[in-house]
Amino acid sequence: MRLHRTSLAAFACVLLLSACQQGNEEEKTEEEETPPIPVETSNPVRGDVLAIYSGTAPIEAFAEADVIAKVEGEVREVLVEEGDDVSSGQVIARLDGDRLRLELSESGARLRKMERDYERNKDLRGKGLLSEGDFEKLQYDLEALKASYNLASLELDYTQIRAPIDGVISERYIKLGNTISVGDPVYRVTNFDPLVAYLHVPEREYRRIEPGQPVGLDVDALDGPPIIAAVTRVSPVVDPATGTFKITIEISDEQRRIKPGMFARIGVVYDTHVNALQVPRSALVEDLGETSVFIVEDNVAVRRAVEIGISDRGMVEITSGLNDDDEVITVGQVGLQPDSRVEVINDAETSVADAKPAAGDTAEEGSNATTD
Repeated sequence: MRLHRTSLAAFACVLLLSACQQGNEEEKTEEEETPPIPVETSNPVRGDVLAIYSGTAPIEAFAEADVIAKVEGEVREVLVEEGDDVSSGQVIARLDGDRLRLELSESGARLRKMERDYERNKDLRGKGLLSEGDFEKLQYDLEALKASYNLASLELDYTQIRAPIDGVISERYIKLGNTISVGDPVYRVTNFDPLVAYLHVPEREYRRIEPGQPVGLDVDALDGPPIIAAVTRVSPVVDPATGTFKITIEISDEQRRIKPGMFARIGVVYDTHVNALQVPRSALVEDLGETSVFIVEDNVAVRRAVEIGISDRGMVEITSGLNDDDEVITVGQVGLQPDSRVEVINDAETSVADAKPAAGDTAEEGSNATTD
């Protein structure tokens, strides 16, 4: 009986051991049968990368003036219309000057009479028949009449309204037959060369922005590549209320496609790294403050810590951690674990240059540099 029980126990142990071995083999088979994760990869590319401060601002005319009536009168002639080019001093409208012409004629007559009296009394003074005091009084009266005549002549000339600056008539306020008073606006003249944009930049960027730096402008109302301009002035003070300083950007547009009041997206290029190693921004993985990418080695995903530099139009400069021939995972890396088996589903030689947006695309407002 004891021998029989011992045989049964041994048989049970053999069955249990066999079951455990079978279970381990099934688990191993399941692990081996886990399919690789499909990913897309590409090699880093080299090229110039720009450090750009991006912002938005309206475009304005550098020189603009309202033409104001200096005398009152009825509008007799309207010589220019909106859109017409004018030059400084050009007559653009005329007022009724009949009353002022009569006043000028009267003042001229008094002046001529005084000049004759002055000549006669000068002879009398030479003969000693006129005192020095009376002669000086005649001189003062003559000078006063000359000033009065010049004033009447000036007011008559003011009936011819002239453009104060070179430019284009951007607005006409008067109509033929209107009676206008002193100080009434008549026209607005706008000079299109140059146009300017005033950009208010946070003070943390002050040491980076300098006069002469190139600027790219994208105007929503216009098609085509960005317009190239330059920083011409940087304000020497920071506004304590806003924590910003003002920079002035001058824009030259000989074709006059850009109009004052248009809205522009502005990128100020303050640094350039030549032949920099770059990967798409989407390839970066952020975890606990560390930036890394996944690369493929022998069909296995390997996580590689990297240091980044300037970010430009969807691409990020890699300053350390990658080589030119590394195969970087650009799609499928989200949730990927290190040492996971992967399957590359694209041509590994495909360049990431296709990931760059068009040259006219701009970044969000603010500096796109990720390192100093």
